[in-house]
Order: sequence, then C-alpha cells, then structure tokens
Amino acid sequence: MSRRIALAMAVVIGTGLWSSPAVWAQDPIHKMGRGVVNLLTSWIEIPKNMHLGLLEEQPLFGLGRGVIKGLGLTALRAGVGVYEAITFPIPAPRGYASPYEHMELADYAWE
Repeated sequence: MSRRIALAMAVVIGTGLWSSPAVWAQDPIHKMGRGVVNLLTSWIEIPKNMHLGLLEEQPLFGLGRGVIKGLGLTALRAGVGVYEAITFPIPAPRGYASPYEHMELADYAWE
C-alpha cells in the first residue's frame, strides 16, 4: 500500500516538474486570489449596475433594470468565484485565460 502511495506521489511530482508553467493559462495563486476576491466583492455588481442604469436615457427604467441585472451578475460572479477558489490547483486548459472572458464580466467587479 505504501509503495503505491509513494509511486503515485512520484508521478505527480515528476509530472509537475516536467511540465512548464507556460502550460498553465495562469498560476494557481492568481486563480485562487481572483476567486476569493470575486466571492467577497460580488455585491459591487448591484450598485455598479444601478449607477450605469441611471446614466441611461430613461433613468427610472434603467435603475430598475440595473438592480435586476446587478443581482444576476452578483450571483454569477459569486458562483464563478467559488468555482475558482475551490479548483485553483487544477490548471485551466491551454489558451484559456479566464472563465470570465466569455461572459459579460470583467475579471474583477470594479473593472
């Protein structure tokens, strides 16, 4: 049993040393940090979208739309933040910089 564990550890460590950091789309620390920050600051989407709604041609309609959009984006950003914080040791596929790039979200709420 201990031989199998030692062999598995050697394979994992050897694979980690053999693969270059360029294989990872980003380092795990950046992925975890972005996930935790987005989880903690996801609420910023609500006032941000309310403000953007007030700048529209019809401010009252824009305000209501901003609240609804902000709530949806808050849930989305928090969900992706949890996903990134949990899966930070798993490398993203090559050429895949961020799970946010195909959504309506920037990497961080204040961007």
